[in-house]
Amino acid sequence: MSSTIEQSVRARLISDAPHSLAVPVVLRYSDTDPFAVRMVFPPEACLNDSGVTWTFARSLLDAGLRAPSGDGDVHIWPCGRVQTMIELRSPEGVALLQLDTASLRRFLVRSYATVPAGNEAAAMDIERVLAALLGNARG
Repeated sequence: MSSTIEQSVRARLISDAPHSLAVPVVLRYSDTDPFAVRMVFPPEACLNDSGVTWTFARSLLDAGLRAPSGDGDVHIWPCGRVQTMIELRSPEGVALLQLDTASLRRFLVRSYATVPAGNEAAAMDIERVLAALLGNARG
């Protein structure tokens, strides 16, 4: 039986506008994909009126709470003692989000209770992952 945790967090979209914009975000972690964290944005927070999900390594989120981390499309770094910045890059542009560090830590603690750090590979159902990659997903 798989286990999924979700946590709603409030992010602030940082832009050159006079005020930042509050954005609801759901963080999602599942033991069926134990290396990954999903950051889900609702349709009202997206340019194309459909929700968007960003997927990145759980270890990146963990590292980014302590020091600047990330290569490629996702960068995470601490901003003082109580805030964390997440930068998301896509062909459409860049989004810079500020989140409460304590909320992110709570989410990580819950994810580590589901699959402890270092045990991700043991938690994976390799046959199901391979079947999904090959287009033969089994129920």
